[in-house]
Amino acid sequence: MTLRVTLIQGGGSGLDQVPAVKAILDAAGVAIEWDEHIAGWAAVEKGGPAISGALLDSVHERKVALKTKLLRPPGVEVVGKKSTGNYNVQLRKALGLFATVRRLKNLPGLTARFSNVDLIVIREITEDLYSAIEHEIVPGVVQSIKVVTRDATDRFLRFAFAFAGEQGRKQIACVHKANILKQADGLFLSEFNRIAEEHKGRFQCRDLIIDNCCMQMVSKPQQFDVLVMGNLYGDLVSDLGAGIVGGISATRGINVGDSIRVYESFHGAGREVIPENTANPLPLLLPACDMLESHGYSEVSTRIHQAIGKVLMAREFLTVDLGGKATTTEMVKAIIDAMKK
Repeated sequence: MTLRVTLIQGGGSGLDQVPAVKAILDAAGVAIEWDEHIAGWAAVEKGGPAISGALLDSVHERKVALKTKLLRPPGVEVVGKKSTGNYNVQLRKALGLFATVRRLKNLPGLTARFSNVDLIVIREITEDLYSAIEHEIVPGVVQSIKVVTRDATDRFLRFAFAFAGEQGRKQIACVHKANILKQADGLFLSEFNRIAEEHKGRFQCRDLIIDNCCMQMVSKPQQFDVLVMGNLYGDLVSDLGAGIVGGISATRGINVGDSIRVYESFHGAGREVIPENTANPLPLLLPACDMLESHGYSEVSTRIHQAIGKVLMAREFLTVDLGGKATTTEMVKAIIDAMKK
């Protein structure tokens, strides 16, 4: 069976990662029909729209996409200036994506502050403070509005519980600040408790305040199985978790919409930061493995993971960010060779 996938190229390090992943999946024997589209600043530079109608049509038709990070226009990340250059967020909105799944798991051979970590962070991505509703009441006084709706929360939490079940997870914790934000986070927590009651006996459910969650994560992250939370907390906890398990090489994500899944590298940079043929392929290879696992290729995904572990432990062909001197091409060849052994 041929897997039909929309491939979204954001430029920069993605120009190394995409051919790397294609080569590894091809060597693993997976038949994939790629429909490739350039997006973000890479597309704008070529005179096209950042997110084309053809790209959106392809994702809606194929239902599955693999995506590198979409780079911002140069010079837009300025504090205090509103930017329209976050093409990753624009794509999520255009596709109606409402949840992000971050898998945080140790990789053999990858140095990390903790071992035996295997947790999932599930983040609502349509609401919260990231709705970016702000205004200046009087000079020097700014108000930002946190938006939490019952409908969006219900949709998100029902997905989160279903996904946890699919993954064979047993514990779900809701992260919040309802002790202070009694209405907004209170609504999120009350919806969690209501849906948890519907799954009584299937999951062990609890809730914890965001600051306590962070303290627990840097003390004993192995205690967690699945964490669910709103947009802002999810952003913070996802990156905190990445640091716990070894950085960008041990993280990957899935953005979820109604019948759509976008498997995504959350990390990437332009050529001024990551020169040609030096990018670490793992931030895109790991979500590609998740994509395979979700579409009936679990054995292949496992084989690639094992090969990655062999290369990381051997430490002979690693890119610069992993402490080595290898090019992207050399690391890819090492992973392919490891699959054959």
